[in-house]
Amino acid sequence: MKNIVIKDNLATPVTSLISSESLGKKDSPVVVWGHGWGQSRKAFRPLAEGLESFGTHILVDFPGFGDSPMPLEPWGTAEYADAVAEFLRQNSNGPVIWVGHSFGCRVGLQLASRHPDLISGLFLIAGAGLKRKRPLWQDIYFKTRTLVFKVLKKFIPLGLSEDWLRSKFGSTDYKNAGALRSILVKTIGEDLSDVARTVSCPTALVYGMNDTETPPEIGQRLQKLIPGAELTILPGQDHYSVLGEGRHQVAPLLKQFMERIDARIR
Repeated sequence: MKNIVIKDNLATPVTSLISSESLGKKDSPVVVWGHGWGQSRKAFRPLAEGLESFGTHILVDFPGFGDSPMPLEPWGTAEYADAVAEFLRQNSNGPVIWVGHSFGCRVGLQLASRHPDLISGLFLIAGAGLKRKRPLWQDIYFKTRTLVFKVLKKFIPLGLSEDWLRSKFGSTDYKNAGALRSILVKTIGEDLSDVARTVSCPTALVYGMNDTETPPEIGQRLQKLIPGAELTILPGQDHYSVLGEGRHQVAPLLKQFMERIDARIR
């Protein structure tokens, strides 16, 4: 069995940007949980607690979220992945299973691509990272709104209310992003298709059939991009219920995945 050790002190200097907590046994497999946009490690705690009898679980707050301080400049997902990679190098010994939700899936794809030695498997829930495919009329509508927003934004120095502009044109995430707004704009503009093609570790994709934030068609495209990826679509679940009432459907899928990965590293 390959020995995987979680070091006792998770508060290392480089990880002052990443707050975390650990659950479960000090044993393999080691599972690291990366939350979605606008959330924190608390979103994953109920699901992780249900699996803490098997393996070790580390729940992180990405920089700028939860208890973690803001990064010093607008990061993309590559920078988030590099920060998490340094966290893993300092706080674990051996590759880990990455569980991500939405934004955490973007970071997970980058981690597996940029730092393959650190990741033994990806379990991505409601994964983002690819451009949405919309009907032509919707595409024209959103492109027109974006153009109008950019034009009106030029009038802010002349007295146009920025708050009014955001209320009329901004998404809920954009309106609530605050100091993270520049990071939001940068990360949602990324297309990780080329990144996904380079992922070589076992990957499981889970989507809610009723998800309108990251529809299952994104999972279907990711499955084609990631060699050997498995896709499960859960009926009746959406982007957030998959971690709430739907977590009882997710838990057995994740446990089976953990067992397979654990067998590979023994």
